[in-house]
Amino acid sequence: MTVTNDSRLVFTVVETAELLGISRTHAYDLVARGELVHVRLGRRIVVPRHAIDALLGTPAARVAVS
Repeated sequence: MTVTNDSRLVFTVVETAELLGISRTHAYDLVARGELVHVRLGRRIVVPRHAIDALLGTPAARVAVS
């Protein structure tokens, strides 16, 4: 089971907070402490879907690349 049926590979910190049911502030705190795997793309911070799946202990979905 994956977190969402969305086919995107990354989510914003705010979207991740909504998926996890935590506050936006808490999600940013997790990023700042290094407890939530994230990637910085310039000034933007994104969370890979596999990191959310790993955090929740759910198997990551395979994405077909064509």
